[in-house]
Amino acid sequence: MTHSHGIRVAVLDDYQGVAAGLADWAGLGPDVAVEFFHEPVPAAEAAARLAPYDVLCLMRERMPLDAGLAAALPALKLVVFTGGRNPSVDTAALQARGVTVCNTRNGEGGIATAELTVALMLACARALPREFANMAQGRWQETLGEGLEGRTLGLVGLGRIGARVAAVGRALGMRVTAWSPNLTPERAEAGGAALATRDALFAESDVISLHMVMAPSTRGIVGPTEIARMRPGAILVNTSRGPLIDEAALVAALAQGRIRAGLDVFDREPLPADHPLRSLPNAVLTPHLGYVTDGTFRMFYEDTVEAIAAWRRGTPVRVATA
Repeated sequence: MTHSHGIRVAVLDDYQGVAAGLADWAGLGPDVAVEFFHEPVPAAEAAARLAPYDVLCLMRERMPLDAGLAAALPALKLVVFTGGRNPSVDTAALQARGVTVCNTRNGEGGIATAELTVALMLACARALPREFANMAQGRWQETLGEGLEGRTLGLVGLGRIGARVAAVGRALGMRVTAWSPNLTPERAEAGGAALATRDALFAESDVISLHMVMAPSTRGIVGPTEIARMRPGAILVNTSRGPLIDEAALVAALAQGRIRAGLDVFDREPLPADHPLRSLPNAVLTPHLGYVTDGTFRMFYEDTVEAIAAWRRGTPVRVATA
């Protein structure tokens, strides 16, 4: 049991059970008690379960921390979230309560997400999950895959990650186009793509990949109209945020066998065990792995420990802006 003057730290959503070994938590001192949570804390239980802690360490957006929850945590003095920005944390509300909020560096997250995007694209094109399962079950060839050379890759968003995916698409011999609300022909060309209209991108692409930030204006940016416009058999890849796609429209199109999808992100995370997406053979699903690499997590947790130590010295580092 910690003494009353000790500091209690909760490291949340350590799904893989790796946080303890990736940074020197003991270096924070004997009066700092660190506890690691390997399961998500349900929203209904969050106020009660997190009330004893002085410090909360959040993994990206796995655990929302809004003004209501902040008000229910009177002991809270420091929040450290991993990554550079976190829209699911109400930084302004926390700072108004006198809670310090710090972030970490981004690690290889952008690069790793671009790599996973390509992996999902190829897994869909070559029916890899089904053939992996066939081999594990003693069977042999069952599917006809398709090559991507000469096909069109349409990118919705051409920031840092989108531009990396564009480069790989070109390396595969694909024709690369891009659209986003403010994209100019010059910026598209600089990012390695040709500017397309939104309608043309959805109608003409063989593979469509989303690389947009989540905002009120981008929620449902791929809706029933865009999905209906897609070519039969086209592949939709999302490694950005689940709510960019109208999930009901996507599930309907997949259930009809009209399109295929490679998805790393979902409206609800963790994705419920009985979710219809899990049972659709033309959906290739990964559990939000985009940024999940050893190198990124090592940096996340080392930066988190550094932030706690700096805060204790009265000189906090990487203080988040509201």
